[in-house]
Amino acid sequence: MQLSPTAQRIHHHLTEPGAGYPAPWPDAALLSAADLGALLPLAYRVTGGGPAFSMRVAVENQAKERQPAFSPEACVALFEALVDGLERRKWADLCLAAAALLRCPGGAPSAALAAPARTLVEFMAREKRVEHSYAFLAVAALAGMDELAEVVEERREPLAAAEFDLLMGLDPAGRALLAEIGPRSYGSPPELPDAWERLAAMPAYVDLARSTLEAAADRLAAIHAGELPYRADKAFGAAETAAVGRAARLALFRDEPWLPELLDRLLRRVAVAPTAAKTLPSQALLYEIARAAERFPTPEAITALRTARALTRHAGVVKQLDRMIRKAEPGLADRVEVAFRMPDLGFGPGGRLESTLGEHRAVVAAGGDGEFALTWWHGDRPLKSVPAAVRKERPEEVKRLRELVKQVQRQVKTLVRALEAGFAGEAAQPYDTWREQVAEHRIASAVARRLIWEAEVAPGEWRAALGGAEGGRVRLWHPARATPDEVARWREAVADGRIRQPFKQAFREVYPLTPAEERTAGYSNRFAGHIVDYRRLYAMFKARGWRADMLGPWDGGGAGEATRVLAEGRWRASFFHDYLYGDPGEHASTDQVRFHRRADGEWRETPLAEVPALVFSEAMRDVDLFVAVTSIAADPEWADRGHDRHLDYWRAASFGELSPSAEVRRDALARLLPRLAVAGRCTLTDRYLVVRGDLRTYKIHLGSANILMEPGDVYLCIVSAAGREAGLFLPFEDDGRLALIVSKALLLAADSRITDESIVRQIKG
Repeated sequence: MQLSPTAQRIHHHLTEPGAGYPAPWPDAALLSAADLGALLPLAYRVTGGGPAFSMRVAVENQAKERQPAFSPEACVALFEALVDGLERRKWADLCLAAAALLRCPGGAPSAALAAPARTLVEFMAREKRVEHSYAFLAVAALAGMDELAEVVEERREPLAAAEFDLLMGLDPAGRALLAEIGPRSYGSPPELPDAWERLAAMPAYVDLARSTLEAAADRLAAIHAGELPYRADKAFGAAETAAVGRAARLALFRDEPWLPELLDRLLRRVAVAPTAAKTLPSQALLYEIARAAERFPTPEAITALRTARALTRHAGVVKQLDRMIRKAEPGLADRVEVAFRMPDLGFGPGGRLESTLGEHRAVVAAGGDGEFALTWWHGDRPLKSVPAAVRKERPEEVKRLRELVKQVQRQVKTLVRALEAGFAGEAAQPYDTWREQVAEHRIASAVARRLIWEAEVAPGEWRAALGGAEGGRVRLWHPARATPDEVARWREAVADGRIRQPFKQAFREVYPLTPAEERTAGYSNRFAGHIVDYRRLYAMFKARGWRADMLGPWDGGGAGEATRVLAEGRWRASFFHDYLYGDPGEHASTDQVRFHRRADGEWRETPLAEVPALVFSEAMRDVDLFVAVTSIAADPEWADRGHDRHLDYWRAASFGELSPSAEVRRDALARLLPRLAVAGRCTLTDRYLVVRGDLRTYKIHLGSANILMEPGDVYLCIVSAAGREAGLFLPFEDDGRLALIVSKALLLAADSRITDESIVRQIKG
């Protein structure tokens, strides 16, 4: 085949190790899929150091991030390279070999691959290096050596044996497809974009998925019934756990109608021991199904996981499930066809459920803030607690109603997270579907009526309304698509109507491209150069659905990249950061933000100007949040701790220009101030809320919430003023900074009544 100019230069260095360092260095990102397929066999053969080794690493890294394509000749060359490296490595990457079979557009040349395949499987079986069984069996099929299947452990565990038997009836490509969705080697390319679609088209594997999940549920039922002995975390073998996980992924991918009931039954029993012990029949299986739900989430699967979380007695499992559920929920935004599907749980119109218990009524309904709660009534008189007679005579019904409230709250939380996660996409629903699943749904309507929706009233013409409007298609309104006047009107309407939105929508921050970003073109430095608390930053990555490796004072732990996939999987944002060695505590410095677009199954770096406005804005909003919450500038005690290393940064960032999130905070504060008792003592400037006390005047920075006292801009350290903002209405769920600013304002407006000696000493100087 004809290689590209970049591939030709790399080819030269891979085949002639004595060649010097090239100038300029070839950019491996420019290699085509066919280039990668042709160069990988050469890269696999390279040993030693120098430019050849660097080229090898560059090619292999590209192959791990993208989808190489192998010509029949390149496929044979890869198998031969694997054979030639056996004695040196004492191992061969059979996952890479199996992957090549699926990425050979012209069809893998089975006859030419038979001999090297035989050498590979014989060696790996002899050395007992069968870590990736299905890849081994795919290569064994090429060699016609299925007798070597006796070394595969999967055939010895009942639930895995059924999948093993099915695999043995497949051709090499079919076996490679099953290897594609299982654990693979470090050098494997990304999973094929259509791997699950191909499996879903195999009726035998679809049937196997159901029977495997049913068998797992039956075994757990037998353990709970005492028909099988209970041993903590021993209900399933490792191979069985993996097989059940693949079955769950396929069923979730296909959104099988029989799955919700089965999954709920399975998870209820795997999450708790049949005894009073805090152990589980199988933590591994519980987590494997949670990972399946993270990959292909459905509302029912997440609800089942929340039920399991409520049932388990193991504190560590509760924490882990919380993390996994938080990862799964945003993924619903990428599956619009299932995202808003919710059961009505017996609720009536308007999201209200009533139960008559003797002379009393129990009512479960959403309040003005949209939160569902259980209230008790005697006739038309509300009661403060459960009536004594009901508690005594109907304890099971009280328990059921309380659990119902928890269940509906869990479902609402899942819906809210899915809606917000989908903000970066342009997906719109047909009006009838939206009306049925959201606007008029007996539970979801409590969320829908507090959000701004826009309907397409003519091609390309959208009209917004609170709670929704009729049109051909419906989507959530986003301020990035609106004019400043329209945004101001909606903020006023939400604030004046005292509407607490499920997430920040009317007051949502917007991040348009800046002139500086137009100049840098490929990356943004808008949030670079900040010093942040690394542990808090890492925790926020997890909470907001970003993926990142933990950094630390070890080899390779210095540079980090956090990534988030947005817009139904079409875009990826990357936030770079570096661990700071030798700091007091653990800190990191922030760096660039870059964007990649998915094309032909791989990620391609894209200039900022080509990134959709909503994708760019939502990603940058997260990065702004990371910096605002974790920056040392938000630590009011930093200057008092004797930390000199970053003191200049702390001073500059604590009272610097406002970020977009702080600008929105200023806007919200302008609308809230007139309602405060201290409004006459407060003035808003470009960066500060200025508060006139009896003793001094104070400037509270709207970004960091740190305080300067006049005259002289003397720093005032107040760690917190919790509780002083009680009763304050906020039109959105706050990250704590707005409430903190208001609480400090309430405190300082009455500075003559402050009794905290540490604060009084600072004020009086």
